[in-house]
Amino acid sequence: MKKKEKIIAVIPAYNEEKTIKKVIKETAKYVDEIIVVNDGSNDSTLKEASETNAITVNHIVNMGLGFTLASGCEVAIKRSASIIVHVDGDGQHSSAEIPTLVKALVNNRLDIVFGSRPQDKTMPFVKKLGNEIIYQMSKFMFKIDVKDTQTGFRCFRANIYDKIIWKSSRYAVASEIVKNVGINKLKYKEVEVKTIYLDNYKGTTIIDGTKIIIDMILWRLGIC
Repeated sequence: MKKKEKIIAVIPAYNEEKTIKKVIKETAKYVDEIIVVNDGSNDSTLKEASETNAITVNHIVNMGLGFTLASGCEVAIKRSASIIVHVDGDGQHSSAEIPTLVKALVNNRLDIVFGSRPQDKTMPFVKKLGNEIIYQMSKFMFKIDVKDTQTGFRCFRANIYDKIIWKSSRYAVASEIVKNVGINKLKYKEVEVKTIYLDNYKGTTIIDGTKIIIDMILWRLGIC
């Protein structure tokens, strides 16, 4: 009998007291376990998450998205995850689409699947422009064709973690994962997913995007 896949969701959370319980509740329908990593929040995020069945990891101070995702992935691997799913804690992702990502991963025997946000009028113009620039650079420098390089919604085989593991502690983590998939020639696919852009959306800013572009150039030159 084929062994059942153990799917663990890793949810990074920074000041998400208003959304984290709902995200956990929705995500729990589609995974076996949930790990919430509270990244030094100064609100009630940790308390809200602790009142659910999720496993909580707490950073006393804010360490950044990349560090937070790594903390969660390491716990997931120790808990024998076979598939790890990244879901943002602010509610911008529809957890109902997790089965679609996992199905694409399993049925196509892939290493990683990226949940790609539609590049249409729903995406803010500045974000769309930044994504396009980073996409073209990734395609040219690392030979990988992932249009939404900045997505935080992805699933991957736990056994390829050592091939995609990142050094970036903050927002450059998404681009570094894409870069590592490309240079290691891993099998990947993009699946379009619905994204809800919230009024208090805290994603990549213009300054973050500029830093990511600089990081990409340094990666290509082998400096970091």
